[in-house]
Amino acid sequence: MTLANQLTLLRVALIPVFVLVFYLPYKWSYIASAIIFAAAAATDWLDGYLARRLNQSTPFGAFLDPVADKLMVATALVLLVGLHQSPWFTVAAAVIIGREIAVSALREWMAELGKRSSVAVSYIGKIKTTAQMAAIIVLLAFDVRDYPAMESIGYILLYIAAGLTLWTMILYLRAAWPTLMGDDSSESP
Repeated sequence: MTLANQLTLLRVALIPVFVLVFYLPYKWSYIASAIIFAAAAATDWLDGYLARRLNQSTPFGAFLDPVADKLMVATALVLLVGLHQSPWFTVAAAVIIGREIAVSALREWMAELGKRSSVAVSYIGKIKTTAQMAAIIVLLAFDVRDYPAMESIGYILLYIAAGLTLWTMILYLRAAWPTLMGDDSSESP
């Protein structure tokens, strides 16, 4: 078991801890859950860096890393939907979660066809992930009753992430379009 894979498994193991801390009946529970989420987000970057740097990339890690990311983000968004109870927030969260499921399925299907590289993670996807993680950390860390300005910043970041989420989904679908339409002779963009 490589160090990178251990970090990825740690991220998965932090999910129930994150949920438990979020629901603790103490004022500090939101900031503590934000710290746990931020630590998990940091392991996402670190495990990829270590896998490349130490030449420890494995098929298990390539599978588990995106699953761990999506589980952590989806869990955080579900918790925040319950906290914020805003229709616009719920729509943004649903867009992000729905896209993650759709793109994961698309990548899996393309991998089965031997064309996974046509739907590889893009630079825009990395920006989307950064905005998404920052939004979640801000929205977790600050009690909206005490810090309304931070809520606005969190919402703006979340809407930027949702917009980038749709954009990247379109890019992935365009890249996979020839295969989806059964035209394997076309080059992907």
